[in-house]
Amino acid sequence: MTLVIDQRPRSNGLTATALLAPATIFVAICLLAPLAILFRYSLNDFVAAKKMMVEAVTVANYIRFFTDPYYTAILWTTVRISITVTAVCLVLGFPLAYVVARTQSRFKHLLIILIVLPLFVGNAVRAAGWMTVFGSKGFLNATLMGLGLIDKPLEIMFTEKAVVIGIIAVNLPFMVLSLQSVIEGIDRAVEEAAFSLGAPPLTMFRRVLWPLALPGILSGTILTFILAMNAYATPFLLGGPLFKMMAPLVYNQFTQQTNWPFGGAIAFILMAVTLTLTVAANLIFQRRSAR
Repeated sequence: MTLVIDQRPRSNGLTATALLAPATIFVAICLLAPLAILFRYSLNDFVAAKKMMVEAVTVANYIRFFTDPYYTAILWTTVRISITVTAVCLVLGFPLAYVVARTQSRFKHLLIILIVLPLFVGNAVRAAGWMTVFGSKGFLNATLMGLGLIDKPLEIMFTEKAVVIGIIAVNLPFMVLSLQSVIEGIDRAVEEAAFSLGAPPLTMFRRVLWPLALPGILSGTILTFILAMNAYATPFLLGGPLFKMMAPLVYNQFTQQTNWPFGGAIAFILMAVTLTLTVAANLIFQRRSAR
């Protein structure tokens, strides 16, 4: 009697390992290794008089950040703006994503292209475009003054409002695309069944569409929140030198102050806060969806 052993599972495992190995090595070298070096720098000391990093193992940079109201206020501003941007993108993006997902028009692909088109333009270029709109002599103020609606230019440029609007414009396509792909997978018959049972549109949305679209809502809000937390060009150009968020603060520490240890500490604090809030939001969504 001949015993035959199937070797296919082992060969499949080796094939999968061979396919994953290049990407894993690439991520480890290009992402994890620089992060490890940056974390090591964040534990060093900095001699301000000589503008020189001194090798050490200390958490003084992290303590300095959390004990200084100036830096904690910047962190709170970044979190607050990111939550605001995420909420506004969800409110504005859901109806647009629903229309694009449900439309049967031959121009559907054109609508998707129009949504994706802003992503082909860099954030700095888009921020520069908003500067021409929000400036004291920009398009918005010139139009309002020409119509006689205002007597003096509105102060929009270099304010938090300008930063919020600019980040929303950058992040909105990501929210729409995340929602649209999930809504397309929801059978239209489910909505029609809710209407046939007498549910008004708001009830159908709350009891049927919203729960089924939760995966897209979760991915869109997480992606939008992370992008807002790490926004650099828009806060820097639209907020001006007096308006501070975490990403421009990290850049300032590395380039202007040349304080690499403190800049590394701020960068890891930003990553830790972003990761913590993202995981917390994920758990909240999962608990609500389980109900």
